[in-house]
Amino acid sequence: MEIWINPACSKCRSALTLLDAEGAGYSVRRYLEDVPSQDEIRAVLGRLGLEPWDITRTQEAAAKELGLKDWPREEGARDRWIAALAEHPKLIQRPIITADDGSAVVGRTEEAVREALSRSRG
Repeated sequence: MEIWINPACSKCRSALTLLDAEGAGYSVRRYLEDVPSQDEIRAVLGRLGLEPWDITRTQEAAAKELGLKDWPREEGARDRWIAALAEHPKLIQRPIITADDGSAVVGRTEEAVREALSRSRG
């Protein structure tokens, strides 16, 4: 299991606390420092079953500067969204937990973190 976190994020810290309490084995990726490539973002989106606009923090200053709310949310615009996430990782929703079964979740709730745990424990 891998978890993408921003240490300043309370949801990320809560997810780590729960994973630790459950004795889960995981690695941490501080995605603001170790920025995911466009291919890594595509892979995580595939595991999440989501589109890039589904994991974009549209209230961030960078999102407003880019005018993201006006970008089309369609297949033809997908690469543009992914490029924006790779260039501005602060826009990526967090935490993202990749489970051992090949899936992933956005772990913003205890239920989502537990879902990733159950998928990783088989």
